[in-house]
Amino acid sequence: MLRIIGVVQGSLFPAVEEHLGDGLTEQEQKLVEVLAWAEVEKHMPDRWGMPGRPACDRVNLAKAFVAKAVYNIPETKMLLNQLRGDPHLRTLCGWARAAAIPSESTFSRAFAEFAASALPTRVHQALIAKTQSERIVGHASIDSSAIEAREHPQPKAPAAPKPAKPKGRPHKGEQRPPEKNVLDIQREQTLQEILSALPSACGIGAKKNSKGYIETWIGYKIHIITGEGGIPLVCLLTSAWVHDSQVAIPLLNILDGTVTCLYVLMDAAYDAAAIWEYCRSLGYVPIIDINPRNNQALAQMLRQESKAMQFLHMEPPEHVHYRERSASERVNSRLKDEFGGRYVRVRGHAKVMAHLMFGILALTADPIIRLVQ
Repeated sequence: MLRIIGVVQGSLFPAVEEHLGDGLTEQEQKLVEVLAWAEVEKHMPDRWGMPGRPACDRVNLAKAFVAKAVYNIPETKMLLNQLRGDPHLRTLCGWARAAAIPSESTFSRAFAEFAASALPTRVHQALIAKTQSERIVGHASIDSSAIEAREHPQPKAPAAPKPAKPKGRPHKGEQRPPEKNVLDIQREQTLQEILSALPSACGIGAKKNSKGYIETWIGYKIHIITGEGGIPLVCLLTSAWVHDSQVAIPLLNILDGTVTCLYVLMDAAYDAAAIWEYCRSLGYVPIIDINPRNNQALAQMLRQESKAMQFLHMEPPEHVHYRERSASERVNSRLKDEFGGRYVRVRGHAKVMAHLMFGILALTADPIIRLVQ
């Protein structure tokens, strides 16, 4: 990591400034660093020698979409206007002349190709493997965020019919197996089976905000595991109405093969016995906010324990660890406010995921650069 940042600051910045003729602005420096760390060109297929008319350079188009996330540009049409009017940005993306910039329809076709091949997701996974595989992540926080989309919501798919229960009371000595819920079924499935079963169409979501009011939206829900320093490690996109707990097991499954982690932090929505057991089976220490639900006795016990701790001026170590979960909230807000998460102008799960992952890619490189510096 130190070698890469040394090359960027010691060799790439002076070369780019000499080529452009002026000094780089702070935003242009960020774009240069993100492109240097992401290495998008390594994940693009080689089109040399393919039959037919040569296509526009997809590497330049991919860099332009990264620039769109870094500059927080809402629409592709606005990106094209800025590319034509800003020679520095145009040169950083790979075009020497404004006349060489492709049309908006070419950008749209290229984005569809990137979405179909999951290009930004693959680039993000490679960046995490390159920078975080040898690092021990002390705290990994799991959280979700609402993503509003401009498309019609699809109705929920009907639930799979449950097997018929035997009628009557069990015979003396008969042991009936307990009924399995979604989380129990996920623990017996492979990762691909879990991901294929998760709903991914646009839907209607609802959740309580910090003030206790119900908020609804049309679109999707992005689930992110955030490491220390505000680095997104794993991302999944589902329908808006999918409960957070149904995505915890596949997220942890992907995390297990990505980085070494110690503590996993989750809010009360993830308080389920299957999630606690799955975390421990992977060697993680789960710290999950307890959800008493309708158990009044448990809620009273938690209130009494909290008062006792305040009276003794003591704080449980779990509460100290749980404070690190604020990193996931900062990542969610930065994705929406700084990297295009509020400006979803495409339709369909694959394209929405690609749009968000370009922002996640820029959001991942930003704290890595600051961490190394």
